[in-house]
Amino acid sequence: MKRIGLIGGLGPESTLDYYKEIINAFKNEKDDLNYPEMIVYSVNLSEFMRLIKDRADDNIVDDFLDKLKALKKAGADFAAITANTPHLFFDRINERSGLPLISIVEATCREAMKQGLKRAGLFGTGFTMGATFYQDVLGRQGIEVVLPNQEEKEIINNKLFSEIELGVFKDDTRSLLVDIIARMVLEQHIDSLILGCTEFPLILSKKEYAGIPMLNTTKIHVEAIVKYCLGD
Repeated sequence: MKRIGLIGGLGPESTLDYYKEIINAFKNEKDDLNYPEMIVYSVNLSEFMRLIKDRADDNIVDDFLDKLKALKKAGADFAAITANTPHLFFDRINERSGLPLISIVEATCREAMKQGLKRAGLFGTGFTMGATFYQDVLGRQGIEVVLPNQEEKEIINNKLFSEIELGVFKDDTRSLLVDIIARMVLEQHIDSLILGCTEFPLILSKKEYAGIPMLNTTKIHVEAIVKYCLGD
């Protein structure tokens, strides 16, 4: 069993979800408590947001590489970044990383292919929805990624950083998000929705909304982490 390294804190609520879901994946009828060893480097979310707003890409890459070095020094055999937005820089980080990295985007692409999906909507931070890393990876497999309209993007981003990242989950916010999903199904003909921020599964916890499946990137990423941990 390989030792897991996690770069967390982006945000803290979803990092807790990762830890819980990884542990749950190893529970069995024997109750033998055979859980994997994990090392979590919880980073400063405010500092990361400052760097990304300043477009300090080189500093961000160097910062993540330093954290991966720390995880390796602490004994991690491989690592994962427990957030979608930092995957903006995944390729640059991965090519210089001293540890194998498990990509949340590649894992989500494999799941979309497994389900036979062709036109996936995407919710995420403003940075994620403004980038193309999901489109680039899924597009190579013939899967189109569809975005909300500009007003909806602003609403989603605002709710993420003013409520959801802070662990505040309001029923009216959930209803608002579901209304956006329903509109995208009706008008943009999406067949699924990528929950492209690892906080979204905490407020959109059902497997389906508006008649389409949710691609829970936390769950998908955890499954990939567990497989690699076990050597699969």
